[in-house]
Amino acid sequence: MNVFFNKWYKNHALVYKILLFIVTTLFIVYLFPKTGKFRYSFEKGKPWQSENLYAPFNFAIKKSQAEIDAEKNEIKDRSLVYFEINRDVKDEVFSDYLARFNQVFKDSSNFISENSDLYKKGKTIVNNLYNVGVLDLDYNYADDRPVKLATANKVEKEIQYGSLFELSNLRSRVESDMGNSIPIDVKKRMISVFFDVIKPNIKLNGSLTEKALEEELSRISLTRGRVEKDQLIISKGQVIEEAQYDILSSLKSEYESQVWNSTNYNWVLIAYTLLVALALLMLLLFLSKYRKEVFLNNTKVTFIFFNIALMIFLSTLVINFNSQYIYVVPLCILPLVLKAFFDARLGLFTHVLTVLLLGFVVPNSYEYMFLQIIAGMVTILTVSELYKRANLFISVGQITFIYIIAYFAFFVIHEGQLTGLKFEIFGMFILSGLATLFVQPLIYIYEKIFGLVSDVSLLELSDTNTKLLKELSNRAPGTFHHSLNVANLAEASANEIGANAMLVRVGALYHDIGKMNNPTYFTENQSTGINPHDELSNKESAKIIIDHVLNGIETAKKYNLPDRVIDFIRTHHGTSLVYYFYMKEKATNENVDIRDFTYPGPTPFSKETAILMMCDSVEAASKSLKEPTSTKINDFVENIINKQMEGGQFLNADITFKEIQSLKKVLKFKLANIYHLRIEYPE
Repeated sequence: MNVFFNKWYKNHALVYKILLFIVTTLFIVYLFPKTGKFRYSFEKGKPWQSENLYAPFNFAIKKSQAEIDAEKNEIKDRSLVYFEINRDVKDEVFSDYLARFNQVFKDSSNFISENSDLYKKGKTIVNNLYNVGVLDLDYNYADDRPVKLATANKVEKEIQYGSLFELSNLRSRVESDMGNSIPIDVKKRMISVFFDVIKPNIKLNGSLTEKALEEELSRISLTRGRVEKDQLIISKGQVIEEAQYDILSSLKSEYESQVWNSTNYNWVLIAYTLLVALALLMLLLFLSKYRKEVFLNNTKVTFIFFNIALMIFLSTLVINFNSQYIYVVPLCILPLVLKAFFDARLGLFTHVLTVLLLGFVVPNSYEYMFLQIIAGMVTILTVSELYKRANLFISVGQITFIYIIAYFAFFVIHEGQLTGLKFEIFGMFILSGLATLFVQPLIYIYEKIFGLVSDVSLLELSDTNTKLLKELSNRAPGTFHHSLNVANLAEASANEIGANAMLVRVGALYHDIGKMNNPTYFTENQSTGINPHDELSNKESAKIIIDHVLNGIETAKKYNLPDRVIDFIRTHHGTSLVYYFYMKEKATNENVDIRDFTYPGPTPFSKETAILMMCDSVEAASKSLKEPTSTKINDFVENIINKQMEGGQFLNADITFKEIQSLKKVLKFKLANIYHLRIEYPE
């Protein structure tokens, strides 16, 4: 059991990467469309680029959604409408008509009996109205819409909607039927009688009407025509017209349905998994071979995999909503973020792999991949200093311009003309560019979640008005001045060999913050001429000097400095010797233990930390130069750096002899400027 746990502990980082690899692969495959992939890409109005296409099997030509919608609308406009008719209402209305007629005309000065022609004419009007039926509402159906009248027991007859009477037309109907021979005042009283007694006897039967409509809609055919096996569908170079487009769309739908719903389902799933796994494996191999420090850091590997999965998730989300908006997804954020935290080469490599994976799910995959890869290259090449806001805006503008130019070129290649150019696509590119500006807050969020450090944070830390650097300048002004000089030397040196100048400058500013605990024990802070080391043993003095590294690490963690900055504090003396006190002790004690006078390390493990060690040693020792000349400075720099090389301080740093020689030249030149050396003119 102990052996198992020991193996697990030793290999837990590798096990974590394997689990991360598997989970990311399965997640991406899950996001892929649940169909097989049709091997051809095509667009309406564009030439067929592949060879002659013959039908691989029999299939029906599916109607377009527009055709189906048109058929549905036509059925809705002509389907039967069912109304319920109440025959008892007519008798009630006749009874009410007699009573109301007598009430209106018997009380008047001009008495009119119920046996009069006026009464009979009114009765005829009522009879005519109820022979066709009176509606309870105005339903706004077309006059020729077929209508069926039904009682509670059976359907009576089928008529047209226009033959039914609407109450809103009552006044005009009565006036028309009564004619012009009747006096106006009598006609008005008759109209009031009708308004009082006429009431509807027909109302809509919604359930029957809806049921009839559903039955008719269900009979709509989703296909029109059929393509037989081995029939020529389209020839190479032929423009895809609407007819061919419908056939190709039907073939694609049928093919994907057959592949996914058959026993080939598992094979398609395995094939997708293999391809995604292969792409992610290439990324891990790249990291292990060319970015070892990233590969060994599980947090950084997780960060890279998370960003790949996030971009694929966002893209598939947009495709599922509407694939026309795919270019709105700001995919160029991916190389921007990775370049901010790592380097351009890793950013571009990851971007290309992500675009290749998205080629499985996007329409017109070749065009999409070309555009995104070119845009990613432009992103890497143009965004040099992300912490400068102007640079980001300029780069986003360039990226958007490249998108537009590339899309324009593709359109002309496909169409051979400019007519029909979709300007809304240009708007999507602009939206994508604006969304890319979100990279700044996104970087800040990532820094907090994953504990990474970008150039934006380094720029903030390089401000000498930060709380920690202000405290250093107040408590140890000599050390602060020394740190500024080292920062200037280190930045110039880093620029010379292509290292991260901003990182090494920040590391130099904070590398000696541990001296704040005992500032007067370091010569640069001894302004009174009193040396407190005179009252200590050599071993005690060496311990105080060595402890400034450990104190610096503790202080940095207290102020939440990033690990990349703490690395400079930890390594800026490597495993070197506190030479002065060691030699002083050795003069009186031959059995001195060298470990008591040696820094604990580790030695520098990057170009940047190696640069700081050289610059720190050279700048500190240069204060001892008396009457400096060019020759003295050259020998001085050579001696210090050569001793560090002989002591094996740079064995773990990724730095070459050629780069070290370049650093020596920069340091010699800078020190010569610091001491204002002039050419010695003859007297």
